[in-house]
Amino acid sequence: MAITGENQDFKYVMQDVSRVYIGAKFTYQEMMDTDEIPFKLKAIFSHYILKEVAGDTTPENHIFYMKDTDLSYMVYRQLKVRFKLDFPVLSSKGKWEYRSEYHTIEEIVGNGQWKERRDEIVVEEMVLTKLHIMMMSL
Repeated sequence: MAITGENQDFKYVMQDVSRVYIGAKFTYQEMMDTDEIPFKLKAIFSHYILKEVAGDTTPENHIFYMKDTDLSYMVYRQLKVRFKLDFPVLSSKGKWEYRSEYHTIEEIVGNGQWKERRDEIVVEEMVLTKLHIMMMSL
């Protein structure tokens, strides 16, 4: 897919045998318009997620404002989505660096400190397993 404009570093879709990796800078509408996103995942987004948020919302923005009572939270939890987060940390040399970690939606929504630091934390990608996508019913 040819993507034009700014903020392209985290706009990608990759797949291996068991997982789908989606860059977190994609908006939900861009995901719906991308051929590389599995059809079933598009159907899930259309049926559940896009009823709660606007199409121009990115997962990066969405997850830090989510509540554990939201339908989208329950969908991400059912899909067992993991997000790759980059946290700023001060190295032993006194330089700021980023440390990457994978976290579930339960960990993100349940952590108030991360919500307060959402401007510092970079959400790189969301990782879904194809098995959980297939198991999700509409």
